[in-house]
Amino acid sequence: MAGNTEPLSPRAKLAVTAGKAAAAVSRAAGRGSGSVIGGRVALKLDPDLLASLARHLDVILVSATNGKTTTTRLIAEALRASGPVVSNALGANMPAGITSALAGGSDAKYGVIEVDEKYLAGVARDVTPKAIALLNLSRDQLDRAAETRMLAERWREGLTGSKALIIANADDPLIVWAASSSANVVWVAAGQEWKDDAWSCPSCGGVMQRPGDDWFCAECGFRRPTPSWALSGDHVLDPHGSAWPIKLQLPGRANKANATTSAAVAAAFGVPPQVALERMFSVQAVAGRYDVVSFMERELRLLLAKNPAGWLETFSLIDGPPAPVIMSVNARGADGTDTSWLWDVDYTRLAGHPIYVLGDRRLDLAVRLEVAGLDFQVCESLDEAVRVAPAGRIEVIANYTAFQDLRRRVGN
Repeated sequence: MAGNTEPLSPRAKLAVTAGKAAAAVSRAAGRGSGSVIGGRVALKLDPDLLASLARHLDVILVSATNGKTTTTRLIAEALRASGPVVSNALGANMPAGITSALAGGSDAKYGVIEVDEKYLAGVARDVTPKAIALLNLSRDQLDRAAETRMLAERWREGLTGSKALIIANADDPLIVWAASSSANVVWVAAGQEWKDDAWSCPSCGGVMQRPGDDWFCAECGFRRPTPSWALSGDHVLDPHGSAWPIKLQLPGRANKANATTSAAVAAAFGVPPQVALERMFSVQAVAGRYDVVSFMERELRLLLAKNPAGWLETFSLIDGPPAPVIMSVNARGADGTDTSWLWDVDYTRLAGHPIYVLGDRRLDLAVRLEVAGLDFQVCESLDEAVRVAPAGRIEVIANYTAFQDLRRRVGN
């Protein structure tokens, strides 16, 4: 149960009020939701505000390279079966955005919070979470993100001594190594499609052996733990061996994995798997991701993919007849300015699809597709790509800021 419900101090109340005012000004000026600037103002006035806002909540933190926004949303829906939830549902996942989200949840029982990987240890220190869900680690934003093993080491050090229940992916060696410093871990077999960041042992540097779905280091004995929850086809297997059907409106294997982890988190707070999974069905899209929209009398499905692991999972959603595919890549601050990761993506999976390329770095992507031997067309705009694409629903894949550009253009 949530603990201390003592009121906020006068300083904290002032900080919350000032933050909300700053956010309102930002929204009125058309500069987005205002959650980040509002949080920054509030934290400037009261650096301890995040801890104060979290004091009365059962906090669940969610962190990963991919899938954290969706998993945060699924956990929040599941836990609403047990009480009111406050969450940073739109993905503002650094301390300022998290502070803004919690400032709007004075009546909540649970705080379900997505956290940027680099800030996980610090936020966990501030909010004393009851549970932390760790999904995956892979290369991302190469110009500014820590190398994946360094990030795992930071997590490992930050989680040492934490009293939180860790719900962690047993199939990702980096996640297992990071979580293994914790005393209380629930292992989930959620799968790992992208393995290129986990071929060497994070513990000793030896070569990882990967027979079937298992993995181990032959040099130091570090190995995959036995999971108590697992994704099995279209079902979640719980620790008692019962199989619960996953029925989602969100597509793909990755989202079934997200639902499996979410069910394990919900169960830790007393929500049965059947109830949790039924509630997850209500989630149709997450911050525009997976939305199907009408634009220029065509149907477009909007898909976000920010790094090689994300693109790999996204390609698996594009099946059936060779639908036209529009790909848009930017390299602005929020994306990371280094686009060399494009060479890590296996674009040959799109062979046979009509491909259209746009975005600030469309020529970088064009060179990569040329080397892959794919047919494609470079376009100046979404409108041009939609106009020349053949019949059928168009799959639109974009990285972070390109995705936001596309959402604005289609009015989503």
